[in-house]
Amino acid sequence: MISDDTTQQTQRINQDTLREFVDRKWNDEIVPALTDYIAVPAKSPAFDPEWVKHGYLERVITDAAQWAEQQPVRGLKLEVIRLPGRTPVIFFETAATRSGSEETIVLYGHLDKQPEFDGWRNDLGPWTPKLENDKLYGRGGADDGYAIYASITALAALDAQGIERPRCVGLIETCEESGSYDLLPYVDALRERLGKVGLVVCLDSGAGNYDQLWLTTSLRGLVAGDLEVQVLDEGIHSGGYGGIAPSSFRIMRQLFDRLEDSANGTLLPKGFHVQIPADRLREAEATAQILGDDVWKKLPWACGQDGRQVLPTTTDPQEALLNSTWRPSLSVTGAAGLPALADAGNVLRPRTAFKLSLRLPPLIEAEKAVAELKALLEFDPPYNAKVTFKPDAGAASGWSAPDLAPWLATALNDASRTHYGADVAYMGQGGTIPLMNVLKSGFPKSQFMVCGVLGPKSNAHGPNEFLHVPYGKKLTAAVAQVIAAAP
Repeated sequence: MISDDTTQQTQRINQDTLREFVDRKWNDEIVPALTDYIAVPAKSPAFDPEWVKHGYLERVITDAAQWAEQQPVRGLKLEVIRLPGRTPVIFFETAATRSGSEETIVLYGHLDKQPEFDGWRNDLGPWTPKLENDKLYGRGGADDGYAIYASITALAALDAQGIERPRCVGLIETCEESGSYDLLPYVDALRERLGKVGLVVCLDSGAGNYDQLWLTTSLRGLVAGDLEVQVLDEGIHSGGYGGIAPSSFRIMRQLFDRLEDSANGTLLPKGFHVQIPADRLREAEATAQILGDDVWKKLPWACGQDGRQVLPTTTDPQEALLNSTWRPSLSVTGAAGLPALADAGNVLRPRTAFKLSLRLPPLIEAEKAVAELKALLEFDPPYNAKVTFKPDAGAASGWSAPDLAPWLATALNDASRTHYGADVAYMGQGGTIPLMNVLKSGFPKSQFMVCGVLGPKSNAHGPNEFLHVPYGKKLTAAVAQVIAAAP
């Protein structure tokens, strides 16, 4: 139950003043700061091994830290922490302004980015920010460079009205898009300074629409790595030797048949599946009622055979949601050993290599999945070919949120109604945020507010990624209201 004191604090907020404060900060400071941020190719270390030399991560974390230090947050202390050989993190803290408050709120985000990808609109690009129709285009603004700016602004907005709040700390990393393998040592080093965590606010997730607050209740895990098939030491004439030497691509196809049903994309190993909890099934049903066919219709489908649209794996909204949140899925996200079409001669290639991205249901342990996947792919290869699977660093287990405490359920719904005019909605996400599982394990009694600005067509990791600025403003105000309601 919410204490009387907490309820009074929430009711004392002047919502008009709160919105005016947030709007002004976004218009005058956050959008310009994010415009500068988008222009920096601060790719995650997995995509930029020479990140130290290039200095892009250092630049964006320094810029964000300098901005934060200038904000009117009572008692704010901030430092950039650098463990040897690790990407840096921002750690900030501000003492409780409410007497008797014993728990800590952790605010989380990241500043590293995915690589460029192709297919951007002619007038857009990953490192060329553009504000158009309330959408800020460019890589990383929504995923999720805005998080530190929104978090600090939410605290400043409360302090500006004298609204009491618990102790708050911030953890902003630069390795999330690589699996957060650099973050875990920081969490261990900062565990005592984190305090007694009662609520985690993570702004690295998404929204089913732009009409209400969306709370993420589960995240899938991730195993990624390189699968390589080699049959020759060098390329040879395909006319002279095709039919004698087996195609490395054909062997690759056979390996995929061990892993996936090519007719429908179902992952075959039983160890990659879980029984979906009843409450998550109910949430998917409710979300399907809200979104309907938009679950799949809003994807950027190509024009298929005879001019007809390419079809999804299922047109059932609930099944589509479950497929993307509670069932495993496999994607090939890169390839090597394949020349560009313009350079492809009549050569039997010596090797084929694919980058695999395996999304795991929330309750699967990633390390066990890595071992099972490697054994499945490398065992008894066809033609005795050389088959190797090299997993990436940072395999991550998924996460399923604990039951909502009554105070948080009420606060979320109140915030959604106040700033969006509709009830809060709940959904799983197919992406991965490794820190959530770490914090749930380390602080089993903590509550989670996992949300974000990645709504329809925002297209994180792909071309034309954008941040929906009005939604970001409302989310900032909603975070402030929930923080004020925290015990």
